[in-house]
Amino acid sequence: MTQSNEGPSFLEGVGITEATGGVTTLTRKDFTSDQEVRWCPGCGDYAILAAVQSLMPDLGIPREKIVFVSGIGCAARFPYYLDTYGVHGIHGRAPAIATGIATARPDLHVWVVMGDGDALSIGGNHLIHALRRNVNLKLLMFNNQIYGLTKGQYSPTSEKGKITKSTPFGSLETPFNPISVALGAEATFVARTMDVERKHLPKVLRRAVAHRGSAFVEIYQNCNIFNDGAFMALSSKEGATGNRIYLEHGKPIRFGPDGARGVVMHPDGQLEIVDVASVGEDKILLHDEYRDNPSLAFALSRLADGPTQPTPMGVFRDVDRPVYGDAMEHQLHAAAERQGPGEIERLLHGSDTWTVD
Repeated sequence: MTQSNEGPSFLEGVGITEATGGVTTLTRKDFTSDQEVRWCPGCGDYAILAAVQSLMPDLGIPREKIVFVSGIGCAARFPYYLDTYGVHGIHGRAPAIATGIATARPDLHVWVVMGDGDALSIGGNHLIHALRRNVNLKLLMFNNQIYGLTKGQYSPTSEKGKITKSTPFGSLETPFNPISVALGAEATFVARTMDVERKHLPKVLRRAVAHRGSAFVEIYQNCNIFNDGAFMALSSKEGATGNRIYLEHGKPIRFGPDGARGVVMHPDGQLEIVDVASVGEDKILLHDEYRDNPSLAFALSRLADGPTQPTPMGVFRDVDRPVYGDAMEHQLHAAAERQGPGEIERLLHGSDTWTVD
């Protein structure tokens, strides 16, 4: 299977055309609302917002065809700052609300913005079912490994032993690995990037837009007030070179200065980071993001126990599967052809009825 995500063919493949002729060309300003952006100075959310606002006009999608849905948390303010349609929902329910919108209005481009607590705590069930159904959504999860809006409690992605206001003696719980959760839920597109990745972040977002179905993107996002430096091993100058493992389809998984380190797969399926010179270039694992079996992507998601170690970044999986809304429309049309147009009276009285006094 081959896919192309560059040039006009990429845009046409998702029903997007470049604005030409008499069509007004949109700019970032057109997607910037009149609302004052209110996050803590230095918050990683600013960089993500800037990347999304800059990306939107390049897609050529009319603003009235775009909807951003959020739940509760710092990330949930996102819809206020984009001049598109938006829904500020309740805690954890953004994927459920977005599923309804995308299913009822398949002509819309629906984005979901969540924090790690919003998505994986009260919202965990909604998230995994949206992913397994392959609803046509772009789901962005800002992961700062803490509850920011409610002032620094530990979250489902906080590392074990994390000392916070709600775990003064250290967290006892094993954290979720969001990429592993998404792959386990059979998500058809799974990727990871960072707030400080000024080139990589928009590149990954473009790939998510090009994917038809549920596209899950984990974005490491620094909370400089309650969890500052959580991703320093990746975001520092040394970490950017030594610990970010960029995944590229069909290419050997190498990283570090001059690509001196790489990833090999043992016969039992276990992955290991090695020095390339010690094993030879031919032993280095090739990345295959289009592989239907998610086992390789899952193994890569477990390569690092957390963002303090060499960590894969980029697209883990990108496969095709029927989209939930398309399948539902087909089912409804097939039923209508067999039975004729639906009638509410016939529906209500088509089987046994009871009168309750």
